[in-house]
Amino acid sequence: MTIGKVYLVGAGPGDEKLITVYGRECLERADVIIYDRLINRKLLRYAKPGAEVLYCGKEPGKHDTVQEQIHELLVWHAQQGKTVVRLKGGDPCVFGRVGEEAEVLAKAGIPFEIVPGVTSGIAAPAYAGIPVTHRDYADSVAIVSGHRSEQVDWEALSRGCDTILVYMGAANLPDICGRLMAAGKPSDAPAAVIEWGTTERQRTVAAPLATLPDEARKAGISHPAIIIIGDVVRLRETIQWFPEGQGGVGNADASS
Repeated sequence: MTIGKVYLVGAGPGDEKLITVYGRECLERADVIIYDRLINRKLLRYAKPGAEVLYCGKEPGKHDTVQEQIHELLVWHAQQGKTVVRLKGGDPCVFGRVGEEAEVLAKAGIPFEIVPGVTSGIAAPAYAGIPVTHRDYADSVAIVSGHRSEQVDWEALSRGCDTILVYMGAANLPDICGRLMAAGKPSDAPAAVIEWGTTERQRTVAAPLATLPDEARKAGISHPAIIIIGDVVRLRETIQWFPEGQGGVGNADASS
């Protein structure tokens, strides 16, 4: 029996144009596409006629398909000789569980490739006018999961990193800001939270670290969102370029 192949593809941060050329080529030749919640569903139009398209999104606190079932789907379809695309938001190697899925495929003897994508922690700030590094403000960047904020060494981050990017932290924003200040980060440190980055639904709230949770709450900011803390946030005043709330150049139908 001929074994198929699995492509673990990063869909990019939301704007459909930000998928890589190779990622789009993988979609175009796939027999099966298994996609996540936070991809732009307009990307599915690249599926060839007759391709099977399966949703396996997992919302915070509400998992439609458990990870083990996703593993089973990937292996089973590949064992049927099919070309499979596992389409993930952002970059599959940044909080995308690609390591777990690749391990399962390797153990099952299934050929696979990891196709990088543009990660939201870099792209969303860029669309908000905030480069994560800058010669005058930031020589280092840390990527952090905000899902389990109690497990993060905030003191080390506060001391040792110029720019802190927090994924999956919208629900824990008050706790994250509080822990950073307790670890020594100044209460007036520039900070921002960016909701639905790179899409027409993008909204950004920028405020000092101490007041960011209240400002985000007043604005009704929710997930998906990226939190960024560091002096680079100041650049937004000068180089904000993306027309938030006006349709932009992206598309929000990542929904998701």
